[in-house]
Amino acid sequence: MNRVDLNSDIGESFGNYKIGNDEVVLRYVTSVNIACGFHAGDPQVMEFTVKKALENNVAVGAHPGFPDLMGFGRRNMVISPEEAKAYIIYQVGALNGFVRAYGGKLQHVKPHGALYNMAARDYTLARAIAEGVYLVDCELILMGLSGSQLIKAGQEVGLQTASEVFADRAYTAEGTLVPRGTEGAVIHNKTVAASRVLRMIQAGKVTTLDGKTIDIKADSICVHGDNQEAVALVEHIKKVFQDAGVKVTALNRK
Repeated sequence: MNRVDLNSDIGESFGNYKIGNDEVVLRYVTSVNIACGFHAGDPQVMEFTVKKALENNVAVGAHPGFPDLMGFGRRNMVISPEEAKAYIIYQVGALNGFVRAYGGKLQHVKPHGALYNMAARDYTLARAIAEGVYLVDCELILMGLSGSQLIKAGQEVGLQTASEVFADRAYTAEGTLVPRGTEGAVIHNKTVAASRVLRMIQAGKVTTLDGKTIDIKADSICVHGDNQEAVALVEHIKKVFQDAGVKVTALNRK
């Protein structure tokens, strides 16, 4: 039987700003990536989201990003490896505090937005992120884009890694995500999204935006919590997987 983790980025509200369908999404996913206060989230949102995830028996991951609240962490920044490592330790440590306070154990770390995409191509940045994660807890799983420099760096540092694919994003021929703002970058049709990820799991293949077929490894599938169709998409994907005999389970569970 094939098995895969199904994750979503949540906990991205802050102050009076509300975003996402977190409590509903938690009913369908097996892991979540919770914002750590830099690109989104705040202490109370982090606490609430961690508690809800644990109540739903959903594995918790940290979702650290650039300190860019205005740009939601999706704008590239020039930072040193030392800064990157410190950003990771700071954010992961903060979320880990909430997880431990409520009797849980942090499962993984998945960088957010521009930090994630830059680390997919930049080994120096990826290495700094991996080293930061290792210093917090060497048993944490580092989640990154399938085939990316982040996966390579994590393995070389000595971390367990998880290759992530996206249900609702298009791919380039190089295996990277098509930039947001490009026509076709975000997939809204749940039938198309589900068939794409099922093929990734069963055949290890995906069709790119320009029609090419490339290899891909799928340990975990992401559906963005801020996608308006997130709930319907996650629900449909789970049904398709069930019909196909694919077991949906968190990374650290059998």
